[in-house]
Amino acid sequence: MGRPWLLLSVTSAAALLGGQLAFVGSATAVPDLVADRPSAAPAYPADSLRALGARTGLKIGTAVNMDQLGSNEKYTQITAEQFSSVTAENVMKWAEVEAVRGTYTWEKADQMVAFAKKNKQLVRGHTLLWHNQLPAWLSSDGYTTTLSNDEVKAVLKKHVFAQLRHFKGDVWQWDVVNEAFDDNGQPRETIWYKAWGGTGYIADVFRWAHQADPKALLFYNDYNLEFTGPKSNAVYELVKSLKAQRVPIHGVGFQGHLSTQYGYPDLQSNLERFAALGQKVALTEVDVRTFTQADAVNTPVNPLASYAQESYWSRSLKACLAVRACISFTPWGFGDSYSWVPGWFDDPQEGAALIYDEQLNPKSQYYVLQQDLALAAGAPRR
Repeated sequence: MGRPWLLLSVTSAAALLGGQLAFVGSATAVPDLVADRPSAAPAYPADSLRALGARTGLKIGTAVNMDQLGSNEKYTQITAEQFSSVTAENVMKWAEVEAVRGTYTWEKADQMVAFAKKNKQLVRGHTLLWHNQLPAWLSSDGYTTTLSNDEVKAVLKKHVFAQLRHFKGDVWQWDVVNEAFDDNGQPRETIWYKAWGGTGYIADVFRWAHQADPKALLFYNDYNLEFTGPKSNAVYELVKSLKAQRVPIHGVGFQGHLSTQYGYPDLQSNLERFAALGQKVALTEVDVRTFTQADAVNTPVNPLASYAQESYWSRSLKACLAVRACISFTPWGFGDSYSWVPGWFDDPQEGAALIYDEQLNPKSQYYVLQQDLALAAGAPRR
């Protein structure tokens, strides 16, 4: 991190599985590449990302903005047609489901689950335990609280069981613990860390989650695991330790928040080393941001930036396709108007991070993913 801005001038030249498949140039739509259409028309297009991903068993997901789902017709249609899994962007976070202590509000999350069932999609629960977006009665910053250590332990256990039991049987994967380590690979000294006197809370939360819903896949989820370094190494050692303790952890989520100003990470090798621990792996929050105009936050400063973004999207998907244990690939939303990036990275301004533009039209990054999935016949079956 912190390297000079790297702008690649290639698209998807990196080949999948040792050079079997390659293409160059800016991506365009590829209906001619979509063969073997089913005889009975599905409820979604045969050249959709979800249909193409199904050929290798890879679930293609998106984070869902519940303010748009149902009220925005185009947004709702894309969500249903293009994706085989959906992640709760905000509506399953603790601040949303228990803003008032002891009073649970799952209405919006339940609506998302019902939408997924109607459209034959799987659900990723996000997130069970995080130091951000906590209810005010618990903590304003994740690091301080007016509750005693015993109270913190009790409310966390109650939250885990309430949340998992409410959604039991409806959630495929849970991000059980989110971002427990800082960028230097040190445990964040959150209210959980302080209550337990260390990271022991992580094992307990996974055990409680498994007790509450034994069939759900339980993930640890974090950013920058894509880059080998202190943070990725710390999480690797955590997973080894949890496995040694027979803690029911089933997977590791690589968020995949990438930027063209940094070199592309050694993603595939990190997916492989976590998979070698017996873990499922997943790309859980993918976006690829670039420098954009201050007065047009989703318009790249450099007109060639889309080529770099295409390359990063393509290489990330191919890394997942090449690793059998990688079971899902989830962009963090799909329309630039609803991306978190411009509001967070604004000095200097970054944006244009997703695969659909502000009008919800597919960008070249979408077509790169479509092409890679259409050409992925040689990838391992999930």
